[in-house]
Amino acid sequence: MNDGSRIPEADLSRIRTVPISKRSNKVDPTLLAKAPPRGERSFDAFLASLPDILAAKDLRAVIADIAAAAGRRAVIAMIGGHVIKVGLGPLLVHLLDKGVLTHVAMNGAAAIHDFELAAFGGTSEDVAAGLGDGTFGMAEETGAEMNAAIAAGRDEGLGLGESLGRWLERRTTVPGRAQCVLMAALRRGIPATVHVAIGADIIHQHPGADGGATGELTFRDFRRLAAALPALHDGGVVLNFGSAVIMPEVFLKALTVARNLGGGKPTGFTAVDCDMIRQYRPRLNVVQRPTQAGGKGYLLTGHHELLMPLIVWGVDAALARR
Repeated sequence: MNDGSRIPEADLSRIRTVPISKRSNKVDPTLLAKAPPRGERSFDAFLASLPDILAAKDLRAVIADIAAAAGRRAVIAMIGGHVIKVGLGPLLVHLLDKGVLTHVAMNGAAAIHDFELAAFGGTSEDVAAGLGDGTFGMAEETGAEMNAAIAAGRDEGLGLGESLGRWLERRTTVPGRAQCVLMAALRRGIPATVHVAIGADIIHQHPGADGGATGELTFRDFRRLAAALPALHDGGVVLNFGSAVIMPEVFLKALTVARNLGGGKPTGFTAVDCDMIRQYRPRLNVVQRPTQAGGKGYLLTGHHELLMPLIVWGVDAALARR
């Protein structure tokens, strides 16, 4: 057994210290948060009150870059299903109507939630309850109508997002028209593309599902996204909200196509990932790798239902000052 008194210990009496006046500080009073100013309750005042440090600093930078790009360069929003499911469709519609977004790219789940809210006035089932008896994802109208829209779109030479939007436009009743991203994009003449993996979405379980038609339309949407990316060059913004796999993978390949055809462009854009946790593919395939050739990347971590309103309200306030 070792004698504890013989174990070496660092001699702190020999430590060399330095004057604090010679130390470089990362935080000083100019960066600190501010209390709400008396009589001032605007959103601009709220943003200005945040500390100019870490995520708060990045949030303001992202808002400024989106506002600077609006109406001048591409602003592309990529979204996962949870974004629509938690009620954020109206904010995307707002950005479409304001002319901020130039392209919306969504995975299959986002398209399904958006379609159901528009056509039927509700979405988001209890997965566990339906899985037990095999009825999860088996809503008759959702599968029948969305697969019919895809079949019709194939005959018309449309993309997947465009097919769903046009089907909704032709529908007799659309209770969720005002909140529908697919319809808002169609109304504004802005591409809404849908990128799916066969077998990953509930409508692929239905008798009317046609893998050939779905594949053809989503492949057309891939080419449309690739064709939209050159407009990111030198000041555009691409945002990934809540897609951990599909949209980051699709974006990376579409960017490769765009740069292959465009002599290495686009570069010099801002790439932002917004999600509840930091995921591998969004971090690498959206934020880090695409901006290594020039540009800026940001990771904003937080709940969609809080983070997206902060960004949208901030952009709206910035545009109002133009």
